[in-house]
Amino acid sequence: MTKTSSLPPIHVIGGGLAGSEAAWQIAESGIPVILHEMRGVRGTDAHKTDGLAELVCSNSFRSDDATSNAVGVLHAEMRLAGSLIMRSADANQVPAGGALAVDREGFSAAVTAALEGHPLITITREEVTGLPPEDWDQAIIATGPLTAPSLAEAIQARTGADSLAFFDAIAPIVHTASIDMDICWFQSRYDKVGPGGTGKDYINCPMDEAQYNAFIDALVAGDTTGFKEWEGTPYFDGCLPIEVMAERGRETLRHGPMKPMGLTNAHNPSVKPYAVVQLRQDNALGTLYNMVGFQTKLKYGAQAEIFRLIPGLENAEFARLGGLHRNTYINSPTLLDGSLALKGRPGLRFAGQITGCEGYVESASIGLLAGRFAATERRGETPSLPPETTAFGALLGHITGGHIVSDDEPGKRSFQPMNVNFGLFPPLEPGTITKPEGMKRFRGKDKALAKKQATAARALEDCARWLGL
Repeated sequence: MTKTSSLPPIHVIGGGLAGSEAAWQIAESGIPVILHEMRGVRGTDAHKTDGLAELVCSNSFRSDDATSNAVGVLHAEMRLAGSLIMRSADANQVPAGGALAVDREGFSAAVTAALEGHPLITITREEVTGLPPEDWDQAIIATGPLTAPSLAEAIQARTGADSLAFFDAIAPIVHTASIDMDICWFQSRYDKVGPGGTGKDYINCPMDEAQYNAFIDALVAGDTTGFKEWEGTPYFDGCLPIEVMAERGRETLRHGPMKPMGLTNAHNPSVKPYAVVQLRQDNALGTLYNMVGFQTKLKYGAQAEIFRLIPGLENAEFARLGGLHRNTYINSPTLLDGSLALKGRPGLRFAGQITGCEGYVESASIGLLAGRFAATERRGETPSLPPETTAFGALLGHITGGHIVSDDEPGKRSFQPMNVNFGLFPPLEPGTITKPEGMKRFRGKDKALAKKQATAARALEDCARWLGL
């Protein structure tokens, strides 16, 4: 590390995982950093300490398997990039099987000590109440899902009334390959061909009356999570949880998101479905589909069990499950460029959960990228984006433009936060996966595992090349 003393500092707002990682990456590149953190002056409803990178929920960073798990691949890529978050997590690991879990107090203390001890990092305990002033020509906003109201209002005023979501209404997202197309079929309602559509833009899962009634019974009886006291109860009719709709009457869903009108079962055209669950393409690659209208407060275990009652989804693999919770995030695909900079204001970047990623390591990884991009620009160079085949690139691609805009629901936000998963990665080249010698049948779980392993190996190889290792 060599200090580039002639260059002005880069400002980072927010000392969570993303902000801490961004500050570290900038400083390690030899450029001064001022890290602004309001805790110590003003607390939040969720944080308990003023330590940097405090973990407010779970202490798990999830799977550490870099051979066949997407989050494990992200762990490995962050380690390759010299991540402070991963270094601190590894140093404070506690037993958790194949997962990487940490002693939360030790982890935060390690991150705080490293940042406080770095000669190029100045930590300022203050609340930044508005957008960075223009003379902060390189700045990163990494304030997370609990962004202070004054800053959130400033962001919203600068980016537009519909640019900032304060509650995250999420429907489950399913890996396309796990949907049984011998039961389901492609069709838009009334074969409608919208802008960019074909008339076959949805995957449809049919139900007869008995299946529908069993599904309603399971929804109503399902175990749900409650809102935190400080969250309030943000239900509004355009975004009611699926189980709340079911409680309003047995026929509510059949006349709402599960209505069968305008649809004909391609496998059995003479029998009209009693109800239909529709899934809509969620990413440009077509590897993920979301369950239309299925935002929910059901606990994760209940979701997986109940939603697999839907014909065609018996073996569904979920890229993410649904939810409805407090989570301030911006509409990144329309607001940010490929290097996370706000369009119309070069040098101002966003990082972490406020960009629309989910999870500790996802948040930190976007901070890592934002820090590297800002440091590169401070040196007068153009940032090099990670290949889309890497976990870095796949997650960045989702945030900055990998979603699909819904043409048939004007005004509805289609971009939703997501954890890293293999559905965000581009498909492997044909012929990459071959049947192992001596194996008679190569399909199902064996083939799926081989695909994940090949995707992971490609990602790590391409990431090392991108980093110049």
